[in-house]
Amino acid sequence: MRHDYDFDYIVIGSGFGGSVSALRLTEKGYRVGVMEMGRRWNAADFPKSNWNFARWIWRPRLGLKGFFNIRFFRHVAVLHGCAVGGGSITYAATLLVPPDRVWKSGTWAGLEDWTNVMPRHFATAERMLGVTENSILGPGDSILKQTAEVTGLEKSFYRTRVGIFQPRPSEVPGETCPDPFFGGKGPDRATCIGCGGCMTGCRHNAKNTLDKNYLYLAEKLGTQVFAETRVVDVKPLNSSADGQHGYEVTTRSSTAWQASSRNFRCRAVVFAASALGTTELLLRLKLKGSLPRVSDKLGDSVRTNAESLIGVRIPGSRADLSNGVAIGSGVYLDEETHIEATRYPAGSDAMALLVTIIVATKPGPLRILAWIAALLRSLVRNPIRTLRVLQPFGFARESVIFLCMQTIDGQIRMRLRRRWFWPICRTLVSDGPRIPTFISQANAFAVKAARLAGGTAMGLITEIIFNIPTTAHLMGGCPMAEGPEHGVIDRFHRVFGYKNMYICDGSVIAGNLGVNPSLTITALTERAMENIEPLPKAPFQVVP
Repeated sequence: MRHDYDFDYIVIGSGFGGSVSALRLTEKGYRVGVMEMGRRWNAADFPKSNWNFARWIWRPRLGLKGFFNIRFFRHVAVLHGCAVGGGSITYAATLLVPPDRVWKSGTWAGLEDWTNVMPRHFATAERMLGVTENSILGPGDSILKQTAEVTGLEKSFYRTRVGIFQPRPSEVPGETCPDPFFGGKGPDRATCIGCGGCMTGCRHNAKNTLDKNYLYLAEKLGTQVFAETRVVDVKPLNSSADGQHGYEVTTRSSTAWQASSRNFRCRAVVFAASALGTTELLLRLKLKGSLPRVSDKLGDSVRTNAESLIGVRIPGSRADLSNGVAIGSGVYLDEETHIEATRYPAGSDAMALLVTIIVATKPGPLRILAWIAALLRSLVRNPIRTLRVLQPFGFARESVIFLCMQTIDGQIRMRLRRRWFWPICRTLVSDGPRIPTFISQANAFAVKAARLAGGTAMGLITEIIFNIPTTAHLMGGCPMAEGPEHGVIDRFHRVFGYKNMYICDGSVIAGNLGVNPSLTITALTERAMENIEPLPKAPFQVVP
């Protein structure tokens, strides 16, 4: 019956879960099609700075066809990527293993002997993504380390583990060499020059994005990737309520104004469109009746890393703080809180539009008043310096951003609702208790760093004025659980209520990792794909 299908598996999304699924399923002998809403990018195509909104921001209806997007909700502002290779194109390439305690909480606790099972899959993920300890520390990392020493935290300072091809001590940065990771089966690569451009698209072929490892190898084996293709419907074939006979997947162009629909038939589906993308798509498919059996827990248990973005700006800094990798080092303030030194490349100053001077007051009307008062005092006391701090140009060169993350758990929900200002259709909204935006020890650390470096402590306008945190690490929405009364998928990533349907992305994570989730998504998907039986006479794995 294989001839009745266009593909054995259709994978929706080409991020960490989608690319892993594509490679491992293709290795097992299946015909795989990957539907990716974003564009395909090459190193030479990336913008030279993030002021080039048309090539950085993804809002195709506005004519912006980049690879980065910000979506604002009542409880959180979500930073995410959209491209062939998913978030790997714009993420900071920081790949950390979460602490073992995350497996003991949430709806996945007890479903597996996680602490004994996962290390093997993390090792595979690290090998495939080329994870190594960062060897390129810049001036911003020095500021972090010096502040840690003054505050008695020097023993907790660490170099990040990153998916970046770095030069050996004797090598010249920027040199191109044959594939160093897969025995010649991968593309040529170049060593990192420490330009800080990881999050605006690596223009020097050094960052280990998915289109250079998992997805690259999958395409060599026959996986077909459909770029600029948005999935709008998934429904069971042959009136089978549970999908046992396969699915029809309907797509449209994500970039064309008037796009006709295209239908694909497949035996099985893997949702891997990111925590936000998969959750929203499934909510819409459940609402319209295409997939009514999906658990009512869909959209629940959405988490972040409880982040806060703060930092230091030094107007006229002699050192170029943009030098280094995007996230080069970190320090633990306590067992639940750590800070990573983060940067953008010189000239990429657009994020400065969201930054203002910091205030140490808790959220609420008093915080807004305290911010206004602090701003006025600064303008009166030193107007020229204050204006230099607040104007965006030179921000990347003069700033070190502190990304603070915590393992403290807090959950919100995502729902489709009609908004009073747009009642025509339902939009995705957040619901539930607020996620904290004020981390006192992180603010104090930033103030101390500013004093030591001769700069000004900074924070996000969205956090200070609107009490909305910002995250690049949205997780949950389709949590793993024992049954549909608690979650959306089982321990093998199978969707409750359906056959031949899987979810493999950040939406399945059932606890706050406290670290960047990309490596965990990769390892979980490796485990999920291992449990899918290969076709008879399937080819051997090209990469063990």
